[in-house]
Amino acid sequence: MAATGADAVPVVLVVAVALVDADGRVLLAQRPEGKSMAGLWEFPGGKVDGDETPESALIRELKEELGIDVTESCLAPLTFASHRYERFHLLMPLYVCRRWQAAAGGQAAGGGAAGPALSRPPLHRRIAVLRQCITVPRPCPRITGL
Repeated sequence: MAATGADAVPVVLVVAVALVDADGRVLLAQRPEGKSMAGLWEFPGGKVDGDETPESALIRELKEELGIDVTESCLAPLTFASHRYERFHLLMPLYVCRRWQAAAGGQAAGGGAAGPALSRPPLHRRIAVLRQCITVPRPCPRITGL
């Protein structure tokens, strides 16, 4: 994306997803050694190529990284992050997905309508650790009378 202004930096569009299983657990990946921010935890995802929508990039990344198929209708926008680094500005939409299945010939464990079990995540050469799951709090009850 183009940058303008005296101190402008390029905008990098990266997309991520919170894969939430039926028990409310979320899959996190640990950044591998040798990459920037190695050892930190992140949601699966990746860069959006110039000819892609964020959703199509996420579907591609999930198939490449985790061996799972996700349909665009199962991706719900959740929030986004916007952060300026020294050399670029990161813009990252975050989606939530509760339904997926193993890709044809993929490594994903489990299957079915709710997707593979996150307690046994698939392996991938670029992700060092995928076995860390956290519990996501349930949505807050609706507040009335305000």
